[in-house]
Amino acid sequence: MLTAKHIHKSFGSLPVLRGVDMEIAQGEIVSIVGSSGAGKTTLLHILGTLERAEKGELYFEGEALHRFNSKQLSNFRNQKIGFVFQFHHLLPEFTAVENVSIPGWIAGKSNKQVLQDATELLDRLGLSNKLYSKPHELSGGEQQRVAVARSLINKPGIVFADEPTGNLDSANAKSLHQLFQQLRDEMQQTFVIVTHNEELAALSNRILHLKDGRWNT
Repeated sequence: MLTAKHIHKSFGSLPVLRGVDMEIAQGEIVSIVGSSGAGKTTLLHILGTLERAEKGELYFEGEALHRFNSKQLSNFRNQKIGFVFQFHHLLPEFTAVENVSIPGWIAGKSNKQVLQDATELLDRLGLSNKLYSKPHELSGGEQQRVAVARSLINKPGIVFADEPTGNLDSANAKSLHQLFQQLRDEMQQTFVIVTHNEELAALSNRILHLKDGRWNT
């Protein structure tokens, strides 16, 4: 589904990624682990087209994303990629179902269809009684589930998650781990996860270790 070839990235004179190669298949959970400063989040942002590599190639289902312009990448992200971050980034003035709906509205889908899809996702994620709650009325675990639902609203090929359990207690973290597994098993949903959480990484199909901008094999 996703192929990265010889990805290089520096910040100033500091090399962060030094020729990273990677392939992701549909329906697998891949965890990227490593110490702080290893380049994990930078790699995730490049794979998710939030940043551009200085050198290297990136393909999604055969499409050469490294050749896309900014507008093409923006449309691609909206249609094909979901994101879950450590901090939920929910808009405080919107309800749960509205927060989940936002990417669908941006994609130009009908309001009725988007709200129906958002409601079904929240129900599937155990939040059918929280549809009209605003973020401050939700627990941390509930907010992160809303963020996961938002990442899935446009039926993305792949979801990138950056430290998704970093702000959760152990019980909510375990619940989120199980949710990722369930979505993989039931929907063939693909996840690439940057995490320090060894328990979450252990549930992945593959664990990749990044050290000093290279895979540590």
